[in-house]
Amino acid sequence: MRIFLSFLSGLLISGSVAAEGTVQVKSQHSVAVTADKLETVLKNKGMTVFNRIDHSAGAAGVDIELRPTELIIFGNPKVGSPLMLCAQAAAIDLPQKALIHEDEKGDVWLTYNDPAYLKGRHNIEGCDQVLQKVSGALAKFSKVATE
Repeated sequence: MRIFLSFLSGLLISGSVAAEGTVQVKSQHSVAVTADKLETVLKNKGMTVFNRIDHSAGAAGVDIELRPTELIIFGNPKVGSPLMLCAQAAAIDLPQKALIHEDEKGDVWLTYNDPAYLKGRHNIEGCDQVLQKVSGALAKFSKVATE
């Protein structure tokens, strides 16, 4: 129990919490700045940014006030295709997505799917190296965008 609490405490202090198959990283910036930084680092690392969706703007178009919320859809076939070879159903979760939103306290969070969760969800076998690479890359991209 003590080890678990220590682990949990470390996650909370670092600003990164995995919940329901996601990883959340607290940002020091606004939603727009965090999204801009993420988009820049993704492109600089050779990722394709397929779309950037401003959910707040969409909500405003139907007279609903939504706190700042943006979604960036990105990927690279060199990474995603090997995952699909291991478990083709993983394609439903690809390309990758990152949600940047402001919570009710005004804190900004960057959230993405945890590759370990995807492994379990799709019974991915034989792709541990790819999943570790994806996990490391997502953590690095998030760090650059949020610090």
